[in-house]
Amino acid sequence: MITVSNLSKSYNAGPVLNIENLDIPKGQSFGLVGNNGAGKTTFFSLLLDLIQPTTGFIKSKDIQVNESEDWKPFTSAYIDETFLIGYLTPEEYFYFIGELRGQNKADVDALLKQFEDFFHGEILNQKKYLRDLSKGNQKKVGIIAALIGNPEVIILDEPFANLDPTTQIRLKQIIKNLAGQQGVTVLVSSHDLMHVTEVSDRIVVLEKGEVIKDLATSAATLKELEAHFAGE
Repeated sequence: MITVSNLSKSYNAGPVLNIENLDIPKGQSFGLVGNNGAGKTTFFSLLLDLIQPTTGFIKSKDIQVNESEDWKPFTSAYIDETFLIGYLTPEEYFYFIGELRGQNKADVDALLKQFEDFFHGEILNQKKYLRDLSKGNQKKVGIIAALIGNPEVIILDEPFANLDPTTQIRLKQIIKNLAGQQGVTVLVSSHDLMHVTEVSDRIVVLEKGEVIKDLATSAATLKELEAHFAGE
């Protein structure tokens, strides 16, 4: 589904990402972990063609993302609140994303109804602009908007941050269902090792922009990750 080849990104201060090869198959729930500055957001930004690689490329369904926009119809993401449009209400934003993805109002309403418990009555029909919502509620809007239009690839950067425990649990169910039941390729980065271990089939650890561990998730994965980050 996603193929990375000789990918690097450098700035004046030096390299921030250097991944020789990485393959992410269709339907895999893929976790990306690392300390601040490890290169997680840089990798996602390259995958979404928000920045240009210094060398190499990423292909999604054999489409090189920095040379064609043909990957966009089947790819969605929520990285941070800059993906939102602050002067819209949540409903206006959802319908706007729906139009971009070929969904009518009824399609979007049907999707939103599935996630009423995720919103906790704090998102819809509140007559609030997105800019006036809390960080956690902005994140809820961004995550659900990323599901509109049946994407085949969904990218979520730190999706568990700023969410209350009930919403975190529901989000884990959503991610597992997307990959396990619907065959969606889901990429999640997180500083929360427990959450990312619970939702991921596979976890890659980045350190100073390089892959230093590539683990199939098992009962021992969380302890292995904790030991690694503890320096043991």
